[in-house]
Amino acid sequence: MVDKTTGAMQAFGAPAAPGAHSRSGLVLLYTEAYASLPGAILLEQERQVIGRDEGVEICLPVTAVSRRHAEISWERGAWVLRDLGSRNGIIMEGRQVVAEELEAGNEIRIGDAVFKFVDKHAELYVPYRIDGSVAPGFERKGRSPKTMVGGYHMDRIAADLARIAPTPLSVMLLGESGTGKEVVSRELHALSGRRGDFHAVNCAAIPGQLLESELFGYKRGAFSGADRDKPGLIKLADQGTLLLDEIGDMPLEAQAKLLRVLQNKEVFPLGGTAAEHVDVRIVCATHRDLWRLQEAGKFREDLFARLNEYQLRLPPLRERKEDIYMLTRAFLTRHGRPEVRTTFAFMLALLHYDWPYNVRELEACIKRCLALTDRATLERDLIPDAVRDAMTDYAQPKTEARGSVTPATPDPELAAHSAMPTEDELKALLLRHQGNVAAVGRELGKARMQIHRWMKRYGIQIEDYRS
Repeated sequence: MVDKTTGAMQAFGAPAAPGAHSRSGLVLLYTEAYASLPGAILLEQERQVIGRDEGVEICLPVTAVSRRHAEISWERGAWVLRDLGSRNGIIMEGRQVVAEELEAGNEIRIGDAVFKFVDKHAELYVPYRIDGSVAPGFERKGRSPKTMVGGYHMDRIAADLARIAPTPLSVMLLGESGTGKEVVSRELHALSGRRGDFHAVNCAAIPGQLLESELFGYKRGAFSGADRDKPGLIKLADQGTLLLDEIGDMPLEAQAKLLRVLQNKEVFPLGGTAAEHVDVRIVCATHRDLWRLQEAGKFREDLFARLNEYQLRLPPLRERKEDIYMLTRAFLTRHGRPEVRTTFAFMLALLHYDWPYNVRELEACIKRCLALTDRATLERDLIPDAVRDAMTDYAQPKTEARGSVTPATPDPELAAHSAMPTEDELKALLLRHQGNVAAVGRELGKARMQIHRWMKRYGIQIEDYRS
């Protein structure tokens, strides 16, 4: 077993032991029998048997689960999952395993139930069912708008929005493309009570010179073709909210003018001779590393300080796969087919894929599936190639070179190499695999979520490696 004092454990902390205040556990991602299970199963004893038998510690009344299917035990500072000779085995990270040490984010299939292992705070997931309902005796912490679909993670964000919306604080939203930054911005505006309108602009989609005229407006005669006054988005959002999406791509000159707006609450249109008073709340969003841009002199530190009065990070979809079933149902309703059902094989494929373009990509997938069939059930044959390709070798045994099943105690040399690669080693692997995180994980013998955590630690942007 890997030494618990090295590598990833140094960087990310130890999993919660039995009896700890913060619990490790299995968060339910999907099973057709989800109504009979809590949102998460807490690991509260040093050894717990999983199976259909009512006498076991973790009873799973789920199809294809054996009476005594597997066990989870606390050994030498880590949780270990073992097959107990079950008929259908255990699948972890898409590979069939006999005994394996659990790492945060591991996706586990036991029979026809799919879970993810969380090494801490599993108790926070318990109230939230995968269909969007809340278990009896619990209630959501924030208002749950139809546009913000999700369980624990989205409820936490909704609660934060309700708390900060009435304040004048500027808000910075961090997250990858497709995580719902504009959705959250609109909800923030709706909760704020501000009388003005909501406006949004993508700073990366407009050339620098045009961006200034879009933001600050211009006066007649300011430049060739300016035959009338035009108010900018900042003025149009007076008394309201303005979302500056991808603000990391804003030119430095425009940054200086935006700083004046925030400091003095006034805007100078291009060609104007007098300032115009504005009261606008700025929400900015980016998937880029603004700290690194500041160090490179590409983003103003004083502007960052003004914009970063409150910060929210929107998790990528791969970190909240317990919401995929709920999102799928929401998209079926949004696109006029709420009666359509999903098979277990279809949901399994959605859960196994990492969704690099997040919720936006999932919605596109569901729209595509609906366009291709009039059937009342979505089958796996409808999914896009990228999702299907991820399932190519699903459920194959996790093997060494000679084909034997990987033992619970890995080879020391491999463990030392895969414990934590250097930044340069990780970048080289990402370059070789063209940003395919799953492929990097397979080469290192690590879960995809572990690769993502290392990337976050080193400040590596996955978009830099994808063509």
